[in-house]
Amino acid sequence: MPEDPTSESVIRKVSRRLIPFLFLLYVFSYLDRINIGFAALSMNRDLGLTATMFGIANTIFYVGYFLFEIPSNLMLARFGARVWIPRIMITWGIASTATMFAATPAGLYLIRFLVGVAEAGFVPGILLYLTYWFPQSHRARANAVFMLAMPVTIAFGASISGLILQWGNGFLGMGGWRWLFLIEGLPSVLLGIVAAFYLTSRPSDAKWLTESEKAILQASLGGASPSRASAWKELLGREVILLSLAYFGLTMTLNTNATWTPSIAREALERLSLSWVGVVVAMPALVTALVMPLWSARSDRRKERTWHIVLPMGLAALGWLLVATAPQPWTRFVGLVCVSVGAFAAMAVFWTLPPVILSTAARPAGIAFISSCGILASATSPLLVGWLRDLTGSFTASILFVAFVLIAAAALVLVVRGGHDASSAGVS
Repeated sequence: MPEDPTSESVIRKVSRRLIPFLFLLYVFSYLDRINIGFAALSMNRDLGLTATMFGIANTIFYVGYFLFEIPSNLMLARFGARVWIPRIMITWGIASTATMFAATPAGLYLIRFLVGVAEAGFVPGILLYLTYWFPQSHRARANAVFMLAMPVTIAFGASISGLILQWGNGFLGMGGWRWLFLIEGLPSVLLGIVAAFYLTSRPSDAKWLTESEKAILQASLGGASPSRASAWKELLGREVILLSLAYFGLTMTLNTNATWTPSIAREALERLSLSWVGVVVAMPALVTALVMPLWSARSDRRKERTWHIVLPMGLAALGWLLVATAPQPWTRFVGLVCVSVGAFAAMAVFWTLPPVILSTAARPAGIAFISSCGILASATSPLLVGWLRDLTGSFTASILFVAFVLIAAAALVLVVRGGHDASSAGVS
């Protein structure tokens, strides 16, 4: 006779069912977002793009993403993840693949805007979705394993992208960067079709849970958080605004790390070949993949959030300073490792805070609003980094600027802590 289920056993069952699949979806989402950074190593020459023009192409992607971020999350709350996540994946996969047809800067700008529109809402949608399935006491770990897709994607995506660029160039008369968008874009469409059959919108709809397991899971999740005001008024509250600004600063580092590290590595580490750029970019991501889940589990175990966000943000800022000022290539490489580990570890724990300060009714719009501020950073940073690179002739000024913004973001997280002690901002 089977033992009665416990809260821990039910959460493990949910984790086994959802997290690996969501992880896989995010791998291809993030790959379609960052592969333009590798494509730039040969695409910029073919299309006649300067660093500033390439920055504009990235910015336009995030403009489209930003405009549809909140509406997309509201649609997910209305129609459910089983409908809306597949819609996002299929449309963004088609749009990302279409980047291979860009023939002019203007054509690239248009396609990247459409990719942003199509992909809008995926990350905040999944973060909202996880709040339906995981209690606060397990959310940092759930977030971390899901977001582990980012450094893992950078690691394997860097290696694969470098090889595609080098060996695909000229095959069937196409540039390697065109093959890159084709090979890395189509899997998202196929996974979107699978997601329509695999995902379950809410625990109450889960045929793979027994009735007793559903009851236990619902009890662990707790009741709906009462709304202190209207859902939209909560978005203008002090804590939401401060967290949004903090996430802006953190995302600027994440975006710079993802978009510009291939170019920074090639410049800072003495003009590496394309294949070696892939190897160098992959190594910090592999270290991050080892550290990130351990750090998040420590945050859950200690029931503390603030310092588990601020300390890795400080590590990332230190890493940028090393990349910008260290005289030796190996020291700059250590800086890239610190940036990757610190930024991703901070982000996984950061997303445990919004569900605490937002009522259940405000979460779809609130999570999307905070995420949208990160999208603004992603839209701004490529343009700023590219412009400063063109203006000064190196990435040093750009990197120092990103480090300063990250330090300011860490200070804002500490300010938010004044309204929430470790326990209230941690595990409820």
